[in-house]
Amino acid sequence: MLSGRMLYGKSQMNRLMRNPIINVTPLPVDIILSLSWWYKHEGICFDRDFFFHPTRRVEVERQMEQVLYDRWGRYGPGTDRNKNLPQIGAVHLAAGFLLSEMLGCQVLYSAGAPPQVIPADRDSLALDPDAAFQSEAFRRFCTLRESLREKYGYLVGDVNWGGVLNLAIDLRGQMFFMDVLDNPDRAYKYLIGLSQVIQRFVDGIRKETGTSSISVNRVVRHFNPSVFLHSECSVTMISAEQYEKLLLPVDREWSRRYRPFGIHFCGKDPHRFAAYFARLPHLDFLDVGWGGDVKTLRQALPDTFLNLRLSPVEIINQSDDDIHRTIVRLVRDSGNPYLTGICCINMDDQVTDENISAIFETVEELRGPFIKDQSGIVDPQATREEE
Repeated sequence: MLSGRMLYGKSQMNRLMRNPIINVTPLPVDIILSLSWWYKHEGICFDRDFFFHPTRRVEVERQMEQVLYDRWGRYGPGTDRNKNLPQIGAVHLAAGFLLSEMLGCQVLYSAGAPPQVIPADRDSLALDPDAAFQSEAFRRFCTLRESLREKYGYLVGDVNWGGVLNLAIDLRGQMFFMDVLDNPDRAYKYLIGLSQVIQRFVDGIRKETGTSSISVNRVVRHFNPSVFLHSECSVTMISAEQYEKLLLPVDREWSRRYRPFGIHFCGKDPHRFAAYFARLPHLDFLDVGWGGDVKTLRQALPDTFLNLRLSPVEIINQSDDDIHRTIVRLVRDSGNPYLTGICCINMDDQVTDENISAIFETVEELRGPFIKDQSGIVDPQATREEE
Protein backbone atom coordinates (compact mmCIF):
# COMPACT_ATOMS: atom_id res chain seq x y z
CA MET A 1 0.00 0.00 0.00
CA LEU A 2 1.21 3.49 -0.81
CA SER A 3 1.34 6.27 1.77
CA GLY A 4 1.35 9.99 1.06
CA ARG A 5 5.07 10.28 1.70
CA MET A 6 5.80 7.36 -0.62
CA LEU A 7 3.57 8.99 -3.24
CA TYR A 8 5.40 12.32 -3.26
CA GLY A 9 8.47 12.19 -1.04
CA LYS A 10 9.08 14.41 1.99
CA SER A 11 10.84 17.22 0.14
CA GLN A 12 8.12 17.47 -2.50
CA MET A 13 5.43 17.44 0.20
CA ASN A 14 7.04 20.48 1.80
CA ARG A 15 6.78 22.39 -1.47
CA LEU A 16 3.11 21.66 -2.15
CA MET A 17 0.87 24.72 -2.34
CA ARG A 18 -2.49 25.36 -0.73
CA ASN A 19 -5.08 27.97 -1.58
CA PRO A 20 -6.44 29.82 1.47
CA ILE A 21 -9.68 30.55 -0.40
CA ILE A 22 -10.30 26.80 -0.11
CA ASN A 23 -10.43 25.87 3.57
CA VAL A 24 -10.64 22.09 3.44
CA THR A 25 -8.91 19.03 4.84
CA PRO A 26 -6.44 17.43 2.37
CA LEU A 27 -8.07 14.85 0.11
CA PRO A 28 -11.72 15.28 1.08
CA VAL A 29 -13.83 12.33 -0.05
CA ASP A 30 -17.55 11.78 -0.46
CA ILE A 31 -20.05 9.53 -2.17
CA ILE A 32 -23.54 9.84 -3.58
CA LEU A 33 -25.73 6.79 -3.94
CA SER A 34 -28.28 6.73 -6.73
CA LEU A 35 -31.99 6.86 -6.06
CA SER A 36 -32.22 3.24 -7.20
CA TRP A 37 -29.82 2.24 -4.40
CA TRP A 38 -31.88 4.03 -1.74
CA TYR A 39 -35.12 2.60 -3.12
CA LYS A 40 -33.89 -1.00 -3.31
CA HIS A 41 -31.86 -1.19 -0.12
CA GLU A 42 -33.73 1.21 2.17
CA GLY A 43 -37.20 1.43 0.63
CA ILE A 44 -37.10 5.21 0.22
CA CYS A 45 -39.66 6.45 -2.31
CA PHE A 46 -38.80 9.48 -4.41
CA ASP A 47 -42.23 10.75 -5.29
CA ARG A 48 -43.02 14.45 -5.28
CA ASP A 49 -43.64 14.46 -1.53
CA PHE A 50 -40.03 13.40 -0.90
CA PHE A 51 -38.88 16.70 -2.37
CA PHE A 52 -41.64 19.04 -1.18
CA HIS A 53 -43.41 17.69 1.93
CA PRO A 54 -41.70 19.45 4.88
CA THR A 55 -42.04 16.59 7.37
CA ARG A 56 -40.77 13.99 4.92
CA ARG A 57 -37.92 16.29 3.85
CA VAL A 58 -36.57 16.31 7.38
CA GLU A 59 -37.36 12.71 8.31
CA VAL A 60 -35.88 11.09 5.22
CA GLU A 61 -32.71 13.19 5.18
CA ARG A 62 -32.13 12.12 8.79
CA GLN A 63 -32.83 8.50 7.83
CA MET A 64 -30.23 8.77 5.07
CA GLU A 65 -27.68 10.10 7.53
CA GLN A 66 -28.35 7.14 9.82
CA VAL A 67 -27.92 4.66 6.96
CA LEU A 68 -24.62 6.23 5.94
CA TYR A 69 -23.43 6.13 9.54
CA ASP A 70 -24.46 2.49 10.04
CA ARG A 71 -22.54 1.39 6.95
CA TRP A 72 -19.57 3.80 6.78
CA GLY A 73 -19.70 5.96 9.89
CA ARG A 74 -16.16 4.96 10.88
CA TYR A 75 -14.97 7.00 7.88
CA GLY A 76 -16.99 10.11 8.69
CA PRO A 77 -20.43 9.94 7.01
CA GLY A 78 -23.56 10.26 9.11
CA THR A 79 -22.53 12.99 11.53
CA ASP A 80 -26.03 14.54 11.37
CA ARG A 81 -27.91 11.30 12.10
CA ASN A 82 -29.24 12.63 15.41
CA LYS A 83 -30.42 15.98 14.07
CA ASN A 84 -33.69 17.08 12.52
CA LEU A 85 -32.33 19.52 9.95
CA PRO A 86 -34.66 21.69 7.84
CA GLN A 87 -33.04 20.73 4.52
CA ILE A 88 -34.67 22.61 1.67
CA GLY A 89 -33.25 20.26 -0.94
CA ALA A 90 -32.14 16.67 -1.36
CA VAL A 91 -28.51 17.01 -0.28
CA HIS A 92 -27.84 13.25 -0.38
CA LEU A 93 -28.71 12.92 -4.07
CA ALA A 94 -27.65 14.26 -7.45
CA ALA A 95 -30.93 15.33 -9.01
CA GLY A 96 -31.38 18.62 -10.85
CA PHE A 97 -34.90 19.40 -12.00
CA LEU A 98 -36.52 22.30 -10.14
CA LEU A 99 -35.34 25.18 -12.31
CA SER A 100 -36.34 23.28 -15.43
CA GLU A 101 -39.81 22.79 -13.96
CA MET A 102 -39.99 26.45 -12.94
CA LEU A 103 -39.16 27.43 -16.53
CA GLY A 104 -41.96 25.29 -17.98
CA CYS A 105 -40.69 21.72 -18.42
CA GLN A 106 -42.82 18.81 -17.30
CA VAL A 107 -41.19 16.72 -14.56
CA LEU A 108 -42.16 13.11 -13.89
CA TYR A 109 -41.60 11.85 -10.35
CA SER A 110 -41.20 8.13 -9.65
CA ALA A 111 -40.44 5.82 -6.74
CA GLY A 112 -36.94 4.61 -7.55
CA ALA A 113 -35.50 7.00 -10.11
CA PRO A 114 -34.56 10.69 -10.34
CA PRO A 115 -37.23 13.18 -11.38
CA GLN A 116 -37.33 13.04 -15.18
CA VAL A 117 -37.29 16.36 -16.99
CA ILE A 118 -39.24 16.23 -20.25
CA PRO A 119 -37.76 18.75 -22.71
CA ALA A 120 -40.23 21.53 -23.42
CA ASP A 121 -39.12 21.76 -27.09
CA ARG A 122 -39.94 25.46 -27.18
CA ASP A 123 -40.35 26.81 -30.70
CA SER A 124 -38.36 30.00 -30.05
CA LEU A 125 -35.68 31.56 -27.88
CA ALA A 126 -38.20 33.74 -26.06
CA LEU A 127 -37.65 33.80 -22.30
CA ASP A 128 -39.64 35.41 -19.50
CA PRO A 129 -37.46 35.25 -16.36
CA ASP A 130 -40.21 36.55 -14.07
CA ALA A 131 -42.54 33.72 -15.12
CA ALA A 132 -40.22 31.19 -13.48
CA PHE A 133 -40.75 32.85 -10.11
CA GLN A 134 -44.51 32.93 -10.60
CA SER A 135 -44.71 29.24 -11.51
CA GLU A 136 -46.52 26.59 -9.51
CA ALA A 137 -43.21 24.76 -9.04
CA PHE A 138 -41.59 27.79 -7.40
CA ARG A 139 -44.65 28.43 -5.23
CA ARG A 140 -44.46 24.81 -4.07
CA PHE A 141 -40.81 25.33 -3.18
CA CYS A 142 -41.60 28.55 -1.32
CA THR A 143 -44.31 26.78 0.67
CA LEU A 144 -41.78 24.13 1.70
CA ARG A 145 -39.30 26.78 2.83
CA GLU A 146 -41.91 28.72 4.76
CA SER A 147 -43.16 25.61 6.54
CA LEU A 148 -39.65 24.57 7.55
CA ARG A 149 -38.68 28.09 8.63
CA GLU A 150 -41.83 28.43 10.72
CA LYS A 151 -41.16 25.15 12.54
CA TYR A 152 -37.38 25.32 12.97
CA GLY A 153 -36.60 29.01 12.78
CA TYR A 154 -33.89 28.56 10.16
CA LEU A 155 -33.07 26.69 6.94
CA VAL A 156 -30.12 24.64 5.71
CA GLY A 157 -29.06 22.95 2.48
CA ASP A 158 -29.67 23.94 -1.10
CA VAL A 159 -31.17 22.78 -4.40
CA ASN A 160 -29.41 21.42 -7.47
CA TRP A 161 -29.78 24.32 -9.89
CA GLY A 162 -28.14 22.80 -12.94
CA GLY A 163 -26.42 25.12 -15.40
CA VAL A 164 -27.17 27.49 -18.22
CA LEU A 165 -26.52 25.09 -21.12
CA ASN A 166 -28.34 22.26 -19.31
CA LEU A 167 -31.41 24.49 -18.97
CA ALA A 168 -31.23 25.69 -22.56
CA ILE A 169 -31.33 22.09 -23.78
CA ASP A 170 -34.20 21.26 -21.41
CA LEU A 171 -36.20 24.15 -22.84
CA ARG A 172 -35.29 24.00 -26.54
CA GLY A 173 -34.24 20.39 -26.87
CA GLN A 174 -31.76 19.51 -29.59
CA MET A 175 -32.84 22.59 -31.53
CA PHE A 176 -30.63 24.68 -29.29
CA PHE A 177 -27.59 23.28 -31.08
CA MET A 178 -29.09 24.57 -34.33
CA ASP A 179 -29.60 27.93 -32.62
CA VAL A 180 -25.90 27.98 -31.77
CA LEU A 181 -24.99 27.45 -35.43
CA ASP A 182 -27.70 29.55 -37.09
CA ASN A 183 -28.04 32.45 -34.68
CA PRO A 184 -25.15 32.46 -32.19
CA ASP A 185 -25.86 36.00 -30.95
CA ARG A 186 -29.44 35.14 -29.97
CA ALA A 187 -28.30 31.83 -28.48
CA TYR A 188 -25.78 33.73 -26.35
CA LYS A 189 -28.43 36.22 -25.17
CA TYR A 190 -30.67 33.28 -24.27
CA LEU A 191 -27.93 31.78 -22.12
CA ILE A 192 -27.35 35.13 -20.44
CA GLY A 193 -31.08 35.31 -19.64
CA LEU A 194 -30.95 31.83 -18.12
CA SER A 195 -27.88 32.77 -16.10
CA GLN A 196 -29.84 35.66 -14.61
CA VAL A 197 -32.66 33.30 -13.61
CA ILE A 198 -30.11 31.00 -11.95
CA GLN A 199 -28.41 33.86 -10.19
CA ARG A 200 -31.69 35.18 -8.78
CA PHE A 201 -32.68 31.71 -7.60
CA VAL A 202 -29.34 30.79 -6.06
CA ASP A 203 -28.76 34.17 -4.40
CA GLY A 204 -32.05 33.71 -2.56
CA ILE A 205 -30.97 30.31 -1.25
CA ARG A 206 -27.44 31.40 -0.32
CA LYS A 207 -28.84 34.32 1.65
CA GLU A 208 -30.92 31.94 3.79
CA THR A 209 -28.70 28.87 4.15
CA GLY A 210 -25.16 29.97 3.28
CA THR A 211 -24.70 27.22 0.67
CA SER A 212 -25.64 26.73 -2.96
CA SER A 213 -24.15 23.52 -4.30
CA ILE A 214 -24.15 20.62 -1.83
CA SER A 215 -26.99 19.24 -3.96
CA VAL A 216 -24.77 19.49 -7.04
CA ASN A 217 -21.87 17.57 -5.53
CA ARG A 218 -21.89 16.58 -1.88
CA VAL A 219 -18.11 16.94 -1.59
CA VAL A 220 -18.47 20.74 -1.43
CA ARG A 221 -19.97 20.39 2.07
CA HIS A 222 -16.38 19.94 3.24
CA PHE A 223 -15.46 23.45 2.10
CA ASN A 224 -15.65 26.68 4.05
CA PRO A 225 -16.78 28.98 2.54
CA SER A 226 -19.18 27.05 0.37
CA VAL A 227 -18.36 26.52 -3.32
CA PHE A 228 -20.64 28.00 -6.00
CA LEU A 229 -20.63 25.09 -8.47
CA HIS A 230 -21.87 25.63 -12.03
CA SER A 231 -23.05 22.38 -13.64
CA GLU A 232 -21.68 22.01 -17.15
CA CYS A 233 -22.72 18.41 -17.79
CA SER A 234 -23.72 19.15 -21.39
CA VAL A 235 -20.61 21.16 -22.29
CA THR A 236 -19.11 17.86 -23.45
CA MET A 237 -21.58 18.16 -26.39
CA ILE A 238 -20.11 21.39 -27.79
CA SER A 239 -16.73 22.48 -29.13
CA ALA A 240 -14.15 24.32 -27.08
CA GLU A 241 -14.60 27.33 -29.36
CA GLN A 242 -18.35 27.35 -28.72
CA TYR A 243 -17.68 27.20 -24.99
CA GLU A 244 -15.42 30.24 -25.38
CA LYS A 245 -18.13 32.26 -27.12
CA LEU A 246 -21.20 31.10 -25.21
CA LEU A 247 -20.28 30.07 -21.68
CA LEU A 248 -16.85 31.45 -20.86
CA PRO A 249 -18.34 34.95 -20.37
CA VAL A 250 -20.85 33.55 -17.87
CA ASP A 251 -18.18 31.63 -15.97
CA ARG A 252 -15.90 34.67 -16.04
CA GLU A 253 -18.58 36.86 -14.46
CA TRP A 254 -19.55 34.27 -11.86
CA SER A 255 -15.90 33.57 -11.00
CA ARG A 256 -15.57 37.22 -10.05
CA ARG A 257 -18.90 37.40 -8.24
CA TYR A 258 -18.77 34.12 -6.28
CA ARG A 259 -15.74 32.74 -4.44
CA PRO A 260 -14.94 29.94 -4.20
CA PHE A 261 -16.17 29.41 -7.76
CA GLY A 262 -16.28 25.99 -9.34
CA ILE A 263 -17.31 24.13 -12.48
CA HIS A 264 -18.97 20.73 -12.34
CA PHE A 265 -17.91 18.75 -15.42
CA CYS A 266 -19.04 15.12 -15.32
CA GLY A 267 -18.15 14.30 -18.95
CA LYS A 268 -15.04 12.35 -19.93
CA ASP A 269 -13.23 15.22 -21.67
CA PRO A 270 -12.78 18.21 -19.33
CA HIS A 271 -9.16 18.46 -20.52
CA ARG A 272 -10.48 19.59 -23.90
CA PHE A 273 -11.45 22.88 -22.24
CA ALA A 274 -8.39 23.24 -20.00
CA ALA A 275 -6.90 26.22 -21.83
CA TYR A 276 -10.21 28.11 -21.63
CA PHE A 277 -10.75 27.24 -17.96
CA ALA A 278 -7.28 28.65 -17.32
CA ARG A 279 -8.43 32.03 -18.66
CA LEU A 280 -11.02 32.46 -15.92
CA PRO A 281 -10.08 35.09 -13.32
CA HIS A 282 -10.69 32.46 -10.65
CA LEU A 283 -11.39 28.75 -10.88
CA ASP A 284 -11.16 27.48 -7.34
CA PHE A 285 -12.78 24.07 -7.93
CA LEU A 286 -13.19 21.76 -10.93
CA ASP A 287 -15.17 18.54 -10.92
CA VAL A 288 -13.13 16.25 -13.15
CA GLY A 289 -15.32 13.71 -14.92
CA TRP A 290 -14.18 10.10 -15.10
CA GLY A 291 -11.83 9.72 -18.06
CA GLY A 292 -10.53 13.28 -17.87
CA ASP A 293 -6.80 13.81 -18.36
CA VAL A 294 -5.83 14.89 -14.87
CA LYS A 295 -2.20 15.66 -15.74
CA THR A 296 -3.24 18.03 -18.53
CA LEU A 297 -5.73 19.77 -16.25
CA ARG A 298 -3.19 20.17 -13.45
CA GLN A 299 -0.67 21.64 -15.86
CA ALA A 300 -3.20 24.21 -17.05
CA LEU A 301 -4.72 24.81 -13.60
CA PRO A 302 -1.90 24.54 -11.05
CA ASP A 303 -3.82 26.23 -8.23
CA THR A 304 -7.32 24.85 -8.86
CA PHE A 305 -8.81 22.21 -6.57
CA LEU A 306 -9.40 19.14 -8.78
CA ASN A 307 -12.21 16.94 -7.53
CA LEU A 308 -11.57 13.57 -9.16
CA ARG A 309 -14.63 11.51 -9.94
CA LEU A 310 -14.46 7.72 -9.96
CA SER A 311 -16.61 5.75 -12.39
CA PRO A 312 -19.85 4.55 -10.72
CA VAL A 313 -20.22 2.03 -13.54
CA GLU A 314 -16.76 0.47 -13.35
CA ILE A 315 -16.51 0.36 -9.58
CA ILE A 316 -19.06 -2.42 -9.22
CA ASN A 317 -16.70 -4.79 -11.08
CA GLN A 318 -13.50 -3.68 -9.36
CA SER A 319 -11.65 -5.35 -6.53
CA ASP A 320 -10.38 -3.41 -3.52
CA ASP A 321 -6.92 -3.41 -5.10
CA ASP A 322 -8.32 -2.07 -8.38
CA ILE A 323 -10.02 0.79 -6.56
CA HIS A 324 -6.84 1.49 -4.58
CA ARG A 325 -4.68 1.59 -7.70
CA THR A 326 -7.15 3.86 -9.50
CA ILE A 327 -7.28 6.39 -6.68
CA VAL A 328 -3.49 6.37 -6.21
CA ARG A 329 -2.99 7.01 -9.94
CA LEU A 330 -5.47 9.88 -9.99
CA VAL A 331 -4.05 11.52 -6.86
CA ARG A 332 -0.53 11.19 -8.23
CA ASP A 333 -1.60 12.73 -11.55
CA SER A 334 -3.24 15.63 -9.73
CA GLY A 335 0.07 16.31 -8.04
CA ASN A 336 -1.14 18.07 -4.89
CA PRO A 337 -3.36 16.46 -2.21
CA TYR A 338 -4.07 19.90 -0.74
CA LEU A 339 -5.82 20.70 -4.03
CA THR A 340 -7.35 17.28 -4.71
CA GLY A 341 -10.52 15.47 -3.70
CA ILE A 342 -12.13 12.12 -4.51
CA CYS A 343 -15.78 11.27 -5.06
CA CYS A 344 -17.98 8.68 -6.67
CA ILE A 345 -21.42 9.90 -7.70
CA ASN A 346 -24.63 8.00 -8.46
CA MET A 347 -23.49 4.49 -7.64
CA ASP A 348 -26.44 2.23 -8.33
CA ASP A 349 -27.97 -0.63 -6.36
CA GLN A 350 -25.27 -3.08 -7.50
CA VAL A 351 -22.42 -1.37 -5.64
CA THR A 352 -21.33 -3.17 -2.48
CA ASP A 353 -20.48 -1.77 0.92
CA GLU A 354 -16.98 -3.16 0.39
CA ASN A 355 -16.56 -1.18 -2.86
CA ILE A 356 -17.38 2.03 -1.02
CA SER A 357 -15.26 1.15 2.01
CA ALA A 358 -12.29 0.68 -0.34
CA ILE A 359 -12.69 4.30 -1.50
CA PHE A 360 -12.69 5.66 2.04
CA GLU A 361 -9.85 3.43 3.21
CA THR A 362 -7.57 4.34 0.32
CA VAL A 363 -8.11 8.05 0.80
CA GLU A 364 -7.61 7.75 4.56
CA GLU A 365 -4.28 6.02 3.95
CA LEU A 366 -3.09 8.62 1.45
CA ARG A 367 -4.13 11.70 3.39
CA GLY A 368 -2.49 10.74 6.69
CA PRO A 369 0.82 12.60 6.33
CA PHE A 370 -0.89 15.68 4.88
CA ILE A 371 -3.25 16.03 7.84
CA LYS A 372 -0.17 16.43 10.05
CA ASP A 373 1.59 18.86 7.69
CA GLN A 374 -0.27 22.17 7.44
CA SER A 375 2.68 24.27 6.20
CA GLY A 376 3.41 25.87 2.84
CA ILE A 377 0.19 27.83 2.37
CA VAL A 378 0.34 29.90 -0.80
CA ASP A 379 -2.29 31.40 -3.07
CA PRO A 380 -0.82 31.99 -6.53
CA GLN A 381 -4.27 32.47 -8.02
CA ALA A 382 -4.98 35.46 -5.78
CA THR A 383 -2.34 37.41 -7.70
CA ARG A 384 -3.57 36.48 -11.16
CA GLU A 385 -4.51 39.48 -13.24
CA GLU A 386 -8.19 39.54 -14.07
CA GLU A 387 -9.12 39.85 -17.68
